[in-house]
Amino acid sequence: MSAVAAIVIFAVAFFFIATEKVHRVAVVLAAAGLMALLRLVPGKDVFFSEHAGIDWNVIFLLLGMMIIVGIVKRTGLFEFLAIWAAKKARGRPYRLMVMLMLITAVASPFLDNVTTIMLVAPVTLLVCDKLGVSAVPYLIAEALASNIGGAATLIGDPPNIIIASRAGLTFNDFLVHMAPVVTVAFVVFVVMCRWLFRRSFEYHPERVAEVIALDEREAITDRRLLVRCLAVLGLVIAAFSLHTVLHLEPAIVALLGAGVMVLVTRATPEQFLPEVEWSTLVFFMGLFIMVGGLVETGVINTVGHWVVGAVGDDYFAAASSLLFGSAVLGAFLDNIPYVATTAPIVEDIVAESGDPAAMQPLWWAFALGADFGGNGTAVAASANVVVLGVAARAGQPIGFWQFTRYGIVTTAVTTIVAWAYVWLRYFA
Repeated sequence: MSAVAAIVIFAVAFFFIATEKVHRVAVVLAAAGLMALLRLVPGKDVFFSEHAGIDWNVIFLLLGMMIIVGIVKRTGLFEFLAIWAAKKARGRPYRLMVMLMLITAVASPFLDNVTTIMLVAPVTLLVCDKLGVSAVPYLIAEALASNIGGAATLIGDPPNIIIASRAGLTFNDFLVHMAPVVTVAFVVFVVMCRWLFRRSFEYHPERVAEVIALDEREAITDRRLLVRCLAVLGLVIAAFSLHTVLHLEPAIVALLGAGVMVLVTRATPEQFLPEVEWSTLVFFMGLFIMVGGLVETGVINTVGHWVVGAVGDDYFAAASSLLFGSAVLGAFLDNIPYVATTAPIVEDIVAESGDPAAMQPLWWAFALGADFGGNGTAVAASANVVVLGVAARAGQPIGFWQFTRYGIVTTAVTTIVAWAYVWLRYFA
């Protein structure tokens, strides 16, 4: 009975989020409160459970990066990069989109996709403003690119960190097994974007001429502040890349970086706190509790066992089920709690096989499905939600279906590419 109640609450909430009849923050708060009231999520688990409550690592990672971005914004660095990018692309929309996606996809494996979006999105908003075009298609493309690119490494996408911990996989394992297919999928996605966003491309010659005439160096408003910010940002990026060696969670790195940047720049709370997107943070908290209700009542566990159990001893069928099942479920449930719940199921299957090494392809199929499934809907991955928040704050809101119609196509194509890769590399 509790499982039915959790499913109904989640489905109704998802309906209101998708139709945008009620603000998404109000929806998740109501749904989360109802689940807690009905004890579908035990009160203590809401704040303290790693798998069924609020994921504070995600919340504080976002908070730290929002503060860092807010302070860096004061230097004029984003204006500098916006003018530079517009001039390099000569204002051509597809060329500019490819440039921004490439930056995003290359940075995401080493910074993680949420951090990359936090840094690239402000530049995108500014360059589109300079060119007099809508930033929406560029922001959507960047979110999709970040989820694809982030899949390449252990630290690039949060689900990979969970999978690596359960499977005992290393940073190099991910590079060897995931980077090749991620590269192919990204190239396919870049080609797709020419068709996906063809009706959204705008080109205004007079605005392009104005931008090309600008000197990007004049955009820097405070060089001393810029030097200090870049020094701290460089340390933060290095710590993100080495966080498994340093044994520091990305959230701790972000909070330490934010604290140090506040100290060295002498920024006041009045200057950086308004840059924090509180509505995005609250939305994540509610969403985690909603999915936690499905975890606690055994819904996700039952579905996972049914999907994998249906294929018996056919390991390619098991890998295919994990790949496509994870892409579909991860698209609707948020891929972080989905992976946290399903990883033990995969671990049991691998252990029961008697040959964990031979069963390693199941882990890669699982990771690819969960990572690429993060593009499926507007709430499937952290990077997507962040983009929605950034766009709304900038006065260019992105609707649930406006994002999802591109995400579904991207997930379908990249998942098929991943399935072909898994078959060719591990089973052919």
